[in-house]
Amino acid sequence: MQFVTAKVGNDGWTAVDKRFNHLQVDGMLLRSRFGKCIGMDGSDDFAMQMFDSLARKRGIVKQVLTKEELKEFWEQLSDQGFDNRLQTFFDMVDKNADGRITGEEVKEIIALSASANKLSKIKERADEYTALIMEELDPDNLGYIELEDLEALLLQSPSEAVARSTTTHSSKLSKALSMKLAPSKDTNPLRHYWQEFAYFLEENWKRIWVVTLWLSICVALFIWKFFQYRNRSVFHIMGYCVATAKGAAETLKFNMALVLLPVCRNTITWIRSKTKVGAVVPFNDNINFHKVIAAGVAVGVALHAGAHLTCDFPLLLHASDEKYEPMKNFFGATRPPNYWWFVKGTAGWTGIVMVVLMSIAFVLAQPWFRRNKLKDTNPLKKLTGFNAFWFTHHLFVIVYALLIVHGTSLYLTNEWYKKSTWMYIAYPVFLYSFERIVRLFRSHDAVKIQKVAVYPGNVLALYMSKPPGFRYRSGQYIFINCRAVSPYEWHPFSITSAPGDNYLSVHIRTRGDWTSRLRTVFSEACRPPAEGESGLLRADLSMGVTDSNAGFPKLLIDGPYGAPAQDYREYDVLLLIGLGIGATPLISIVKDVLNHIQCGGSVGGTEPEASGKAKKRPFMTKRAYFYWVTREEGSFEWFRGVMNEVAEKDKDGVIELHNHCSSVYQEGDARSALIVMLQELQHAKKGVDILSGTSVKTHFARPNWRSVFKRVAVNHENQCVGVFYCGEPFLVPQLRQLSADFTHKTNTKFEFHKENF
Repeated sequence: MQFVTAKVGNDGWTAVDKRFNHLQVDGMLLRSRFGKCIGMDGSDDFAMQMFDSLARKRGIVKQVLTKEELKEFWEQLSDQGFDNRLQTFFDMVDKNADGRITGEEVKEIIALSASANKLSKIKERADEYTALIMEELDPDNLGYIELEDLEALLLQSPSEAVARSTTTHSSKLSKALSMKLAPSKDTNPLRHYWQEFAYFLEENWKRIWVVTLWLSICVALFIWKFFQYRNRSVFHIMGYCVATAKGAAETLKFNMALVLLPVCRNTITWIRSKTKVGAVVPFNDNINFHKVIAAGVAVGVALHAGAHLTCDFPLLLHASDEKYEPMKNFFGATRPPNYWWFVKGTAGWTGIVMVVLMSIAFVLAQPWFRRNKLKDTNPLKKLTGFNAFWFTHHLFVIVYALLIVHGTSLYLTNEWYKKSTWMYIAYPVFLYSFERIVRLFRSHDAVKIQKVAVYPGNVLALYMSKPPGFRYRSGQYIFINCRAVSPYEWHPFSITSAPGDNYLSVHIRTRGDWTSRLRTVFSEACRPPAEGESGLLRADLSMGVTDSNAGFPKLLIDGPYGAPAQDYREYDVLLLIGLGIGATPLISIVKDVLNHIQCGGSVGGTEPEASGKAKKRPFMTKRAYFYWVTREEGSFEWFRGVMNEVAEKDKDGVIELHNHCSSVYQEGDARSALIVMLQELQHAKKGVDILSGTSVKTHFARPNWRSVFKRVAVNHENQCVGVFYCGEPFLVPQLRQLSADFTHKTNTKFEFHKENF
C-alpha cells in the first residue's frame, strides 16, 4: 500500500524547490501553501493535516517552514519504503502522538479523506465506517488501535491477495503483447507516413468514398452548367461571373435536395435495420454528413449570390446597346434602369430573403450558440440555445417555398423544362414531409407513466408502458415531448430498458432549460423514497392512479431511431465505455445481453427481428466488458438495480462490470488510502461496495485505457471486439487510436463506434 500521490513522488526535490521559491514569503513557506508546494493541489485541508503530523513529529509548533525544514519533510514523504509510509499515515491519524489511534481520530481522518475525494455519503456515514474499522482492528474493545494492527490489515488486504493470485494469468501473452505494442523505431519517414495513411484509409473508407462521390457530383454539376453558359450569348456581357453563378446554382439545387436525406430518421433506421447497405454507407455519420452538405450550401450561396450581386448585375447595367441586344429576350426591350430593379424583382427578393433566413439558421446551429455557451452578461444569450436552434431550423419550410418561386422566376431561362429546381427537390421534400406526417400520427397518443425517480446528479428516470406495436433494439433512442413543458419541443434520449423488458425507460440528465423544467414538473408530483429505495424522489403508478400521482404530466414519444450502438449484436466481444450519463445506451445493451443469458443461456444464439417477424438473427455476443466512469458517487444510484441484477443472474461471468469514480484520487495516493481500506473491509465483510452500494467494486480515478485494451486483446485472440463509446468527445481520439493500434499490432480486431452525445 502506497500513501503518497504519484505527483509528490515523481516531481523530485528540484520541482519542489522551484515552487518554494515562488510561494515563499520572506524565506518562509506558509502552512496554507504546503499542499501546493509539494504538488498536492486541490486538497488543502488534507495537505495541512499532513503538515501538522510531520511538524508534530519534529516538535515544530510554528505555522511556517524554512527551506531546510521543507526538504526534511520532503525526504520523508518521498521515501518509498512501506514502513516509512505506514508510519507517515499513522502519524496523520494519531493527533496527540501517543502511539494510539482512537475511534474519534479514525472518524476525523475518514471525514477528511471523504471531503478530499468529494464523497459526501461516506462523510455522512463516518460513524458506521469508524465502527467497522475499530471492529476489525480492535477486537478486544480497548478503544484504540496501534501501528502493528494497521500494518496487519494492510498486508492482508483482499485486493493484494487477488492481485497476487492473478499476476501470472496470461503473463507470457501479456509480456509478448507489450513488446509488440512498443513503439517501433522506423527510420524511414516515408514508410511511416504511408502506414499512417493506410490505417486512415482502412478506418475511414466508408466516409471517404461517400464524400468523394458527393464532391464529384458537385464538381461535375458546376462544370456542366459553367460551360453551358460559357457558350451562351450572355457570356459576352457578364463573362465568367454568370458562368460561376449558374454553376454554383446547379450545385445549390443538388445540395438543397440532398441535405434533407440525412435527417430522414425513419428511412435511415429502416435501411440500416433491414438491408446490408450499412456495410458500405456510414449511417452513423448522418448528422455529420448533414453538416457537410450545409457547408456546401453555404459555399454555393456565397458564389451564386456574390457573383450576381457584385458582378453580373453591374456588368449588365453598364453594357453597350449593341451588347445588350441579345438580352432583350430575357430583360425586355428596355434596359433595366438601375440596380434596385434586380433586387425588387421576384428572383431578387426571394434570393435575398433565403440568404438571410439560411444565415440565421446556419449561425444558430453552431455548437457555440446551440449549446448556449455564451456568457451570462452577453445580451445575445437569450437569443441562443436549443429553442433558438430548433425554431430557426424550421425556417426551412419558408426557404424551400421561396426556392421553388425563385427557381421559376429566372432571368436568363424562359423554357419551363429548363427550370429544374423543383425536379431536384420534389422527391426529398416529399420523403421528408411523409416522415413528419408519420411522426405526427405515431406520436399522437400519450404513453402511460409507470414509475418516476429523481436521482442525485440531477437525473430523472422515467419508466413508461410500451405503446402497441413498439419494437426496438438496444442502443436506439426515442424523441420525447412533454406538453406541460413545451408543446413544440422534441428531444432525443437513449433507451435504457432492454427489448425484452415489459416497460420502456429513459434516464435524463438536467443540462438545459427544457430538461430542467421537465425535472421540475415531475419532481413536484413525486414523494421521498421509502427505506431501502434509491433516488431522491420517487413515484410508482404501476399499481394505478391515485390522488397523489394524478397530476403527472403526459408524455409523447416518437421512435425508435437507429444509433451506432444498435450494431452491438454483430460482435463476439463487446467493450462498452460510458462517461457519466453517456452510459444510458450501453446499459440497455448490458440488460439485453443479460436477458439472453436468462433465456436458457442463449448468448451467442439468436434474437428476433425488431419488426416482430418470425425470422431470427444471430446473437453473436459471448462476452461483454462494461466500463462506466463518473465523477459523482451519487451517479451509481442511477443503475444500481441493473448492476445488482447482473451480479445475481450472470453466474457464468459473461458480463464484466467496472465502475470508476474519477473524483477519488487513484490508489497509491495519500488522500484515498483510507477510502481504499474502507472499501476492502466493507466488501470483504458485507460484499457491498461503499460507493455504488452493490457487489460491483468501484475503482478509483480514470482507467488506464491502454491496459484495458491490452487485457481484452490478451483474453480474446483472433476475435472481433466492438468498442462502443458514449460520452464527452475529449476521449474519442484516444479510444479510436487505441482501437487502430491494437487492431494492427495484435490478432484481435477492434472496431470503434462513437455514439452521438
